[in-house]
Amino acid sequence: MGIGMRELIIILLVVLVVFGTKKLRSIGTDLGAAVKGFKKGLNEGDAEESARQIKQEADADFPEARAKAEAAKPQDRQA
Repeated sequence: MGIGMRELIIILLVVLVVFGTKKLRSIGTDLGAAVKGFKKGLNEGDAEESARQIKQEADADFPEARAKAEAAKPQDRQA
């Protein structure tokens, strides 16, 4: 027991009558933009996480280089 083709067509017709064609078009456009933004955010989050993970792995593999880099940073002098 699920939604058949008849029920789906009836639901779509009711939605069309209630919202109208212009409103449905704008709703579809907004929904598409939201999905696109969501996917973009996920991809950016994955890229940032990958960069962070690579940096942590490099720091773990070469602790001497990390210590030298921290020692080479200019120290803030308090006057």
